[in-house]
Amino acid sequence: MAFDYKKEYKEFYMPKNKPSIVKVPKMNYIAVRGKGNPNDENGEYKNSIGLLYAIAFTIKMSYKGSHKIEGYFEYVVPPLEGFWWQDEMSGSIDYNRKDTMHFISVIRLPDFVTENDFSWAIEEATKKKKQDFSKVEFLAFDEGICVQCMHIGSYDDEPTTVELMHEYMKENGYVLDITDTRLHHEIYLSDPRRCDVSKLKTVIRHPIKKIK
Repeated sequence: MAFDYKKEYKEFYMPKNKPSIVKVPKMNYIAVRGKGNPNDENGEYKNSIGLLYAIAFTIKMSYKGSHKIEGYFEYVVPPLEGFWWQDEMSGSIDYNRKDTMHFISVIRLPDFVTENDFSWAIEEATKKKKQDFSKVEFLAFDEGICVQCMHIGSYDDEPTTVELMHEYMKENGYVLDITDTRLHHEIYLSDPRRCDVSKLKTVIRHPIKKIK
């Protein structure tokens, strides 16, 4: 049975649809940075997803080839995630101005994947797919203490869930701590191409800090 991060780490991937506080450990990711409306068919965001999955599956299927990764075990590719921000906003996202969004699209890497293994995967995918993967990077991210919640429904309705999260953090003695390095974070558990918008499941996570 392949290791499934969503099932093994439910506290990070399957929270309830009410806010909770969680300490997220340092994780490594496949990452692509970009800007623009995520709904644009030929925009940077849609293109970033293709790049991410190409590298994710190159690593996942590496055991069938000559490159052997030390400590490798079979696993389900973790869900797509995204860190988002807008230059003119502080601690929130204006969903009516998607063209100004910046993003880092990511997929979590298993801990056994080293930067050398990652470099091999970039070279392998470039060679096999005849595609430019120079935008793809190895990203180590230590998220720390956060408030999170499962959001059900349209991405455009996320502000309602975010408001509940912020109320909850204040009630528990925390303040929002979104900075240049601690960002609005979303984990996508549903494929919008195959799921009714009213049933989309998205984990929303915001960095927080204790009031001194």
